Amino acid sequence: MAKIEMADVFAAGRRRRRGTLYAYRVRGLGRNAVVLWVGGEGDEPDRVVALPEADRCPVPVFTTVRQARVYASRRGRRLATPEADILELTRVQHWLEDPVRRRVPSGAVLEAWNFFEDLARGLSEVHRLPEQSAVHNSAYEKLFGDEYAAWTPAEKRAVLELLRAGIELWNSCPVIVKPCSSIVFDSGRLPRSTSSSKAGFANTTSSAGTA
Repeated sequence: MAKIEMADVFAAGRRRRRGTLYAYRVRGLGRNAVVLWVGGEGDEPDRVVALPEADRCPVPVFTTVRQARVYASRRGRRLATPEADILELTRVQHWLEDPVRRRVPSGAVLEAWNFFEDLARGLSEVHRLPEQSAVHNSAYEKLFGDEYAAWTPAEKRAVLELLRAGIELWNSCPVIVKPCSSIVFDSGRLPRSTSSSKAGFANTTSSAGTA
């Protein structure tokens, strides 16, 4: 069912519920790229756009918002906004290195939590994130209300576990760095013959997104 829904993102026809399409930049230590994000219609959940294939769902990634816009336009879609929201995933990753002494970057943690859930749905790999429980719900509510200082030890452990699993999912999921030519790379690692212009998707050398 999930793969059918993902295929509808670029499907033609007014009767298809495809959701609103956005560009979203993720700035992380392991992978830095612009992705496409689709808002759910009705009861459908939000998700990161992935392209269903026989044995995997690679995520199309871009260096700039303009590239994402052109890609969507060639498939009959338009981005809802000219710019991209940004997830500063590096702030979350630095916090995870020493969550005891470092201050919680609450805004970035909340955005990362939402992004990882949307990414997992897009990839049809929800099982790679910890199963949501009452502890997660309570921790999320406190985070949303900027009351993370009131996390219990169990809630903080749940948050750390989910974020670490989400970062692993983002850094390891298959991506298409040139969607128009369907060049797919597993786990974000590029072959030695790949030009340096492509390598920005596997490290932090990519520049900030531009319209």
